[in-house]
Amino acid sequence: MELNTLTAISPIDGRYRSKVAELSQYFSEFALIKYRLAVEVAYLKALFQSRIGMLANAKEPDINQLDSVLQGFCLEDAKRIKEIEKKTNHDIKAVEYFLKEKLEEIPNLSEFKEMVHFALTSQDI
Repeated sequence: MELNTLTAISPIDGRYRSKVAELSQYFSEFALIKYRLAVEVAYLKALFQSRIGMLANAKEPDINQLDSVLQGFCLEDAKRIKEIEKKTNHDIKAVEYFLKEKLEEIPNLSEFKEMVHFALTSQDI
């Protein structure tokens, strides 16, 4: 028996890990972070569709680039969010800040980064 199975939180992540490994894409901390990011992106896209205030200036092709944030989400992105979380001491705030960073990289969307998490609470996410 390997040491990691003896120190596992439960038999699922210990001796049964090999049998349930594919479930980690749905039930791991990585998955939780990705789901939270998906909610933030979907909400931001809905805000853009509302066309209220400054959002009326956004162009549909630019808005659709938000999908690339989710499509390209990887372990390095999750690690970046965990780095941010060390500073904020808040998991949802870390996702918010990460998405703001990503908006900085998307042409024509950086001006809207303060709309990320607009009128939301962490509980909403």
